[in-house]
Amino acid sequence: MGNAITKLFGIEFPVVQGGMVWCSGWRLASAVSNAGGLGLIGSGSMRPDMLKVHIQQCKQATSKPFGVNVPLLYPYAEAHIQTIIEEKVPIVFTSAGNPALYTSTLKAHGIKVVHVIANTKFALKAIEAGVDALVAEGFEAGGHNGKEETTTMCLVPEIRKVTNLPLLAAGGIASGAAMLAAMALGADGVQIGSAFAVCEESSAHELFKNKVITCKEGSTALTLKDITPVRLIKNEFYEQISSAIAAGASKEEQLEILGKGRARMGMLEGNLTEGELEIGQVASQLKSIQPVSVFMKALIQDYHKALQSIQNQLG
Repeated sequence: MGNAITKLFGIEFPVVQGGMVWCSGWRLASAVSNAGGLGLIGSGSMRPDMLKVHIQQCKQATSKPFGVNVPLLYPYAEAHIQTIIEEKVPIVFTSAGNPALYTSTLKAHGIKVVHVIANTKFALKAIEAGVDALVAEGFEAGGHNGKEETTTMCLVPEIRKVTNLPLLAAGGIASGAAMLAAMALGADGVQIGSAFAVCEESSAHELFKNKVITCKEGSTALTLKDITPVRLIKNEFYEQISSAIAAGASKEEQLEILGKGRARMGMLEGNLTEGELEIGQVASQLKSIQPVSVFMKALIQDYHKALQSIQNQLG
């Protein structure tokens, strides 16, 4: 499955694991890299000293390429960038912020830079900043999302129109058939979050994982658009913040309700009522907790099965 993505990262399959807060530690990242994809450590839930530990542990757990995801609006972003440079991490995915902040610095140290975008405007800014690749993340995704609510199937071809850079599709992808569809629309590969979040190696709490695999259609919704758009499982906290927004709560009032550590409470500590339970719309398709190696094998097999099915229809 060699293409622009596999060549850029030096991996076997054009599959990247999303750098999710409270889920993407060194165990998950190294497992994905060992299975032929690109694992990412999610630095958004780490202090600089903790990120350093995860990078060093990941180096010990895999000899294959891995990277770090850095949300640029997070308070430790600058310190994380320095840690990444010192530890000679080969690949960085940036998100939630201005790609011009650190792209040139990282590239000057030989680090490949990929930026996550949700619309054409920010894709062009990332291209101007000199990134090596883009992630087009659609409305279906969990975590941070675009206010425009553009779906992955609409976003990918729009981004492909404006660039020939290697392009990853993200949002709503948890099967080989979805991967094939994204690549048919112009993507060179996929970034998968939710399906990896419920894998055995994910650092998320077991209660959170079990909650995800019981999700049905409509169990998630995009909210907190005034702060930073995020897709959540509907629970007591979701209902509380949604009611406040419907009543006209200001950004400041929403922040007061949100408080601190809400995502940690939900995803890492397993508080299913008061915690923030971030997951993608594809959660309704996830039915089991399994090792990364099992998921990756099934993903690639399903991709080839879907491709063969299309070829049979055409032939």
